[in-house]
Order: sequence, then C-alpha cells, then structure tokens
Amino acid sequence: MSGVQGKNVFVLDGTSLRLPQPNEQTHYILKPIPADLPKATEIPANEHLTMQIARQVYGVSSAANGLIFFVDEEPALLFKRFDFRSDGSKWRQEDFASLSGRTKQSAGPDYKYEGSYEEIAQLIKHHLSAYRVELEKFFRLVLFNDLFSNGDAHLKNFSIIETLDGDFVLSPAYNLICTRLHLTDSDMALKDGLFSNDYETDSYTANAFYAFVDFLIFGSRIGTAKKRVRQQLVIFQKDYEKV
Repeated sequence: MSGVQGKNVFVLDGTSLRLPQPNEQTHYILKPIPADLPKATEIPANEHLTMQIARQVYGVSSAANGLIFFVDEEPALLFKRFDFRSDGSKWRQEDFASLSGRTKQSAGPDYKYEGSYEEIAQLIKHHLSAYRVELEKFFRLVLFNDLFSNGDAHLKNFSIIETLDGDFVLSPAYNLICTRLHLTDSDMALKDGLFSNDYETDSYTANAFYAFVDFLIFGSRIGTAKKRVRQQLVIFQKDYEKV
C-alpha cells in the first residue's frame, strides 16, 4: 500500500465492510480524504475518475475500485485487492523500488523518486519472461500518466506480480491520479524522467516538455518495435467522448 495517504484494510462480510480480526484475510483497501493537501476533499473522486478513464477508455489494466460515501456523505475510494489467491494465500509481488535495490538506507529519503522510466523498462526485461508484451503495457501506462498529469508515478507505484504459472507480469495499475489539480509538481515523478544516462532529445531540449517524438524514441529505446509504438501513440492522439 504505497504512499503517505492514510489507508485501512477491510473484510467484506455479506454486504457490509468491517475491520479485520487479527490475521484475518482482507479483501479491500479504503482510502479516505487525505490531510494537508490542496482541494483534498476532491482527491477520492479525482483518483476514481482517473482510474476509470485508464481502464474503460485506454484499456489499462488497473485495480477495481469504487467511490463510496460515509454516513456524513464524505467520499472515500475503495479498492479491491488483487494480491490474494482464491485460497487465501498471497501472490508474490514486488515493486520497482525493491527491484532496483533502492531503500531509504541505500538511496536516501526520496529513494522512490530516483531513476528513470527507461530503467524500469530494463528491469522488466530482466525479471519478466514475456517482457515484450509487458513493455507495451508499461509504455501505455507511462504515456497515460504523462497525458493525465500524474506526477506521482514513482518506483513504488509500479509492481510485478506472480501468475498461475509461477512467472511474473506487471501488476494491475494503481494510484492513478491527476496530481496537477492539487500540487504544482513535475510532469514526471522520477527525477531522471523518461530516459537514463542523461539522454535528452532535441525536442525536449528546445521545449522543456515531452512530446510525440520523445515517446516515439522512448518506445524504441526500451525495445518495442517502432510500428507498435506508433500504434500506441495513435490511441492517445484521438478524442474520446467518454473522457
């Protein structure tokens, strides 16, 4: 459960949610309104809407969630957990802070913001057997985060999860939100941005923001065929009435 926002885990008991007993398997994560952020009361609706746009419009695999309300009509966001098997045991799951070997002790207090999205792609190649498929999913998620101004897509907000076959794939997306509505933050959560080794395109040097050509080059650098990269980009160039 990444992030500083307060969260609680719950058990579904019939049609009601309740707090778990010690060692009881939980089914849901509840994210109420966080404290000390601008327009905080709008954060549950913001995250819910952003998650729905990702899933329903752009086909981004993401955690099932719903906007719910307390008896005083205060909103909260409810997520269905995806890290448990049907028999109650947990799927193995690791985020990319762990996979990159970064902790507070090894990389400082901002460890989850270190690195680049190209570095995450290299870790996907190293750890996932079906990496070509997973790289396309990752590319689409990074592009979505940029276009919908999610400035908190850090290392702990990307994970891999075990499958029935015992290998690993990217987990469903989570913590998708338009941070620009609440904070004046950067376009990219990771300090090095899209590229590793201080690489910068001529377009970015001239304009100081990522554009079509940056993502075209990014997709090619992480190992996706240019034709497939262009197909992904076309999806995000269209207008969608549902959005």
